[in-house]
Amino acid sequence: MSELKKFQSQTARPLPVIILADTSASMSVDGKITALNSALKEMLNTFASESRLRAEIQVSVITFGGVADMHLPLTPAHQIEGFEPLPAIGGTPMGAAFKLAAEMIEDKERISSRAYKPVVVLVSDGYPTDDIEVSFQQLMNGERSSKATRFAMGIGADADSSLLESFANDLEAPVFSADNARDIHRFFKAVTMSVTTRSRSTAANQATPLVLPPANNADSGEFEELDF
Repeated sequence: MSELKKFQSQTARPLPVIILADTSASMSVDGKITALNSALKEMLNTFASESRLRAEIQVSVITFGGVADMHLPLTPAHQIEGFEPLPAIGGTPMGAAFKLAAEMIEDKERISSRAYKPVVVLVSDGYPTDDIEVSFQQLMNGERSSKATRFAMGIGADADSSLLESFANDLEAPVFSADNARDIHRFFKAVTMSVTTRSRSTAANQATPLVLPPANNADSGEFEELDF
């Protein structure tokens, strides 16, 4: 390892990014899960190429489809190789996913006290099929998790917009509504830009609002007008 990389690894503070991804059976319709996998891969590739002078972007992916699963434990982005595509199956145990996220953020062995405030991203196209009341409050009001920046995207008309609005806490970035599966790319590009901007900043604990790329600059395909 070069002296520069040693210096970076010793001084960079972790910047955790936790993706809560709906992988229920309904995500298999209209190319939604394919678009999500593609957008995630692009995000990870961008994060991996970022400088680690000030912040080291770390990523975890928690899925909820049939069961809630730690699909990707919190890992430095530059160390992630061969990301396994997300499947789409079963119901929508969102409450169990909230519990996994809250436990991770509150665990100082997994997210050290040196870490910058986490970014938590929720993506869903439906309503929870399990009890979310306790775990949602744990995530919203935990000693450490309450300080996280939270972004949310609802896919299609069946998304639980009320829950997503309660989840998102950036007043300048309310819930993103995707009317087309390909719009997932647009949302993830905005999240990627927000996180990378923070990682380069001398004030990386300050949230950076989402700035949506113009529809005609997003990935392939026509994009409909979206509410944001």
